[in-house]
Amino acid sequence: MYVVLEGIDTAGKSTQLEILKSKFKEAVFTKEPGGTKLGIKLREMILSGEAQSSKAEMFMFLADRAEHTEEIILKNKDNLIISDRSFISGIAYALNEDMEKLIELNRFATSNNFPNKVILLELTKNELEKRLSKKENDSIEKRGSDYLLSIQDRLKQTILKLKIDYIFIDASDSIENIAQKIEDFIND
Repeated sequence: MYVVLEGIDTAGKSTQLEILKSKFKEAVFTKEPGGTKLGIKLREMILSGEAQSSKAEMFMFLADRAEHTEEIILKNKDNLIISDRSFISGIAYALNEDMEKLIELNRFATSNNFPNKVILLELTKNELEKRLSKKENDSIEKRGSDYLLSIQDRLKQTILKLKIDYIFIDASDSIENIAQKIEDFIND
């Protein structure tokens, strides 16, 4: 089974992934972008804001995704794979691009290997702003809370459009409650 954990920056994905690693020791853990050697380089370029155009940034994500599918997803298809983000984030972050076109590009990049289950950690504007104020922000986080909330909305739209089995979880709930909901969803 291929499970992805989605959510905008500061939603708590890293915390929940650490908990999942202790509960699902046999699982293959990965991330997008950055789950492969090429992906690490692309992730650095994306997070440092090297691409000047949103299309170039989108194609960097697609290159990472194609490599990730080949090197991680397909080679581990008989295992439980848990990924920090997926192509769903790629579609969400390409706000100005047509969703249908992006879905088709991602079908091509992933050879139609979409996740079986998606977990989305959701934040309110108030909670997001509180969390952003407590950390050093990267180039994407510096775009502000309204931008990030539009990404969160597009994440939800994409998940619903793809009809992948999903759960939306309030990220302001306790870490323990969120962890239990995620574990139950994976085991269901």
